[in-house]
Amino acid sequence: MDKNWDDLRIFLALARGGTLTTAAKALGVSHPTVSRRVQALEKQIGARLFDRLPDRFVPTGAGEELLADTEAMEKAAQSIHRRSAGLSDTVSGTVRLSAEEATAALIARYSAELRRKLTQIEFEVVSSHTLANLSRREADLLIREQVPEVGGIVARKLGRLAYAVYAARDFPVKRSTPAALAALPWVGFDDDHLRMQGQSWLLDFRGGRRPEIRGNNWLVLHDAARTGAGLAVLPCHLADPDPLLRRIGGIIPEVFADQWLLVHRDLRALPRVRAVMDAVIDLFHRERPLLEGRTPSSAKDAATS
Repeated sequence: MDKNWDDLRIFLALARGGTLTTAAKALGVSHPTVSRRVQALEKQIGARLFDRLPDRFVPTGAGEELLADTEAMEKAAQSIHRRSAGLSDTVSGTVRLSAEEATAALIARYSAELRRKLTQIEFEVVSSHTLANLSRREADLLIREQVPEVGGIVARKLGRLAYAVYAARDFPVKRSTPAALAALPWVGFDDDHLRMQGQSWLLDFRGGRRPEIRGNNWLVLHDAARTGAGLAVLPCHLADPDPLLRRIGGIIPEVFADQWLLVHRDLRALPRVRAVMDAVIDLFHRERPLLEGRTPSSAKDAATS
């Protein structure tokens, strides 16, 4: 019996999401379409695939068996898609790169240069704290602080990011002793993002006191600090080039973030992906002093603070 792959995709989305709303949103179709296609698949197979509970759809025994086979088909389809992409021999097309927002901002800062080098490539730079799924082509390249334990991923270390304390140029810092600095207003991450670099250090530095201004994004913290809302721990590559900010002290040795370039092994030989990988690797190598907080302007600020 030949089952339509589109129907199986809808079945898979409903099994994973549990509701018509979630499945419809994931697939970009309407609720009635999901319901109708699942019913058609059940009629074609001759078995009920879901128990319709008040709040969700739960796969039956037959549904669980079909789910395992459908997931295997999905993996095969994804593999074919990735491998067929790798057969191209032209350095052209679109490359989608995902990174957390401060690193995405770094890539965006050099986007004109990247385009001059790679004129036939279009770039999609996605800012996200979550790990995009390379197997499903949610991104072609990732820049992350750790290498995930996921099969099929090839990693290349780009370097290490340094962090320091920054304040607006006109922010009043009368004394730079630890006690005096801890008593000043601070900008930092909210409680849901305490895993971000420097947040544990900041809480220890202030004896457990939370920042007075809190956000969930490096760019929010950067903008708040540069307008004088308070001191902030920021990546040096984000804050050092900003003329509205100055460093308070040197880099914080115990606060850093390694940067890894991740690609699926089926895509690393694709010419356009390989070209962007090489360009990103070159960018991080060339800008290492900025990334590590060793730029002349920042050294001057730190020495005079």
